[in-house]
Amino acid sequence: MNAKRPLVAVLTGAGISTDSGIPDYRGPNGLWQRDPEAAKLVTYRHYVAEPEIRRRAWLMRRDMGALPAEPNAGHRALVELERSGLPMRVLTQNVDGLHQKAGLPDRKVFELHGNARQVQCLRCRVVGEMGDALARLAAGEPDPACLACGGVLKPATVMFGELLDPVVLDRARAVAKGCDLFLAVGSTLQVHPAAGLVETAVEGGARLIVVNAEPTPYDPLADELVREPISTALPALVGRIIAGE
Repeated sequence: MNAKRPLVAVLTGAGISTDSGIPDYRGPNGLWQRDPEAAKLVTYRHYVAEPEIRRRAWLMRRDMGALPAEPNAGHRALVELERSGLPMRVLTQNVDGLHQKAGLPDRKVFELHGNARQVQCLRCRVVGEMGDALARLAAGEPDPACLACGGVLKPATVMFGELLDPVVLDRARAVAKGCDLFLAVGSTLQVHPAAGLVETAVEGGARLIVVNAEPTPYDPLADELVREPISTALPALVGRIIAGE
């Protein structure tokens, strides 16, 4: 009889994408540290009520360049893990879509905070492509409105002050509760409820490995801490997991 293959759950945060040119938010050199006012650009009540905030938010999206970013060695390592045949799921706080761009199937990536590849109207709820909205911005519209009804467009991401999709969150919690190995990669583990998935996994009996440059609140629960750069540390760690070490 074949032994049960361990289920690997991987929670990824902004740190896995910094080598792709996408800045993090809460790290020592993160966006919120450099410009605390920038948090308003992704805070729902400010975004909805203040046109100037929306205009600044559109410029931020243009300048951050998330859409053309390419996966790095960290993303590719997780694809290698998936293709090894081990059961795995990625629970990501990122909205950049780089896990799927690297080759992970959509069904194995749970986007806890939504995605930045689409926009949605807050009035009629129609969904469109972020690339189309950014093209309108480049053409001279400082605050592109919904083409269907004229309502406010926002990225299909979860802003501060919004709740996570309960269906996605429940599925992520089920994975965390049932996994055998939980990797927390490139996350400060300060944003809840996503960070709470670590505790759920540990309470379910999972082994915990934290891969992050800076200390996190959940380090005391970890079986292993990795402080090396993710693009080098994660491929090596994945190699060990595939080898059964």
